Amino acid sequence: MTFAHGSLLILGSGTSTGVPMIGCHCPVCCSDDPRNQRSRCSALIRCGGEHILIDTATDLRFQALREGLHQIDAVLYTHTHADHVHGIDDLRSFNRRDQQSIPLYGSPECVATLQRSFSYIFAPQDNRSFRPRLRLETITGPFAIGSVPIIPLAIGHGDDQVLGYRIGNLAYLTDCNRIPAATRAALAGIKTLVIDALRFSPHPTHFSISEVIAFVQGLGIDRTILTHLSHDVDARQHGAVLPAGIELAYDGQVLPLIFTLS
Repeated sequence: MTFAHGSLLILGSGTSTGVPMIGCHCPVCCSDDPRNQRSRCSALIRCGGEHILIDTATDLRFQALREGLHQIDAVLYTHTHADHVHGIDDLRSFNRRDQQSIPLYGSPECVATLQRSFSYIFAPQDNRSFRPRLRLETITGPFAIGSVPIIPLAIGHGDDQVLGYRIGNLAYLTDCNRIPAATRAALAGIKTLVIDALRFSPHPTHFSISEVIAFVQGLGIDRTILTHLSHDVDARQHGAVLPAGIELAYDGQVLPLIFTLS
C-alpha cells in the first residue's frame, strides 16, 4: 500500500461576520492576539500537486494574498450560504495561471443555486467580458481530484443538509449541528477532525463547543479542531481550558493529512 502526504490549510476560521465584527468593541474583537483575527470559514487541501479549495469565502482575496496562493485546481462547496460562496468572482484571478476552467463540486442543490445566483458566470454571454472560467460538477458519491480521494459526507445545518468532506485521515465538517449515523460511521479511522463549534451557548444551526466535545467522545480521534468561531471565543483564554486533543482553529493553521493511493 502506497501512502501520499499532504496538508489542509485553514484559510478562515471565523463565522459569517468574521472576527473582529464590524462595530463591536468586545475584548475578542479588540484583541491583539492574531489567533482572534478570523476571516470567513474556508480551507485549502494541498496534496499530490493539487490545490483544492473548500468554499469560496467572502474573504478569499484577502486569504489568497495573505497565504501567497497562486494556484486553485478545484473547489469543493459545503453549501451556498453567503459567507461560503461570495468570494467566487475572485477565482478569475486563478484562471490567469493556465487559462483552464476550474471545476466546482457540490451537491445537486448547491450546483443549481450557484448556477442561478451567479448567472453572469454560467449563462452563455459575450465572452469578451472578464468573468471567471468555471464549470459545475455535481457530486453523486466518492470521487477523486487527480490522485486525491474525496468522500462527501452528509451533515445537518439546521433544517438543511449540507456536505462535509473526508480526505484520507482528515475530515472537514463546517456549518453543522447534526451528524447522521452514516456520516459518523464514515469518520472511523480519521486522525484529525475539523468541525464547526460556533460558541459556548446553544445555536439552532451550529454546534456549540460543549456539543462537539460530547460528540467526539469515544471516536478515537487524535485531534479535533474547532472552526467557524464567533467573537464569543477567545483564543488565549478558552483555548487553554479545552480538553486534551481539542483545540481552536486559527487562520493560517496547517494540518497534516495522509491518504492511500489507489
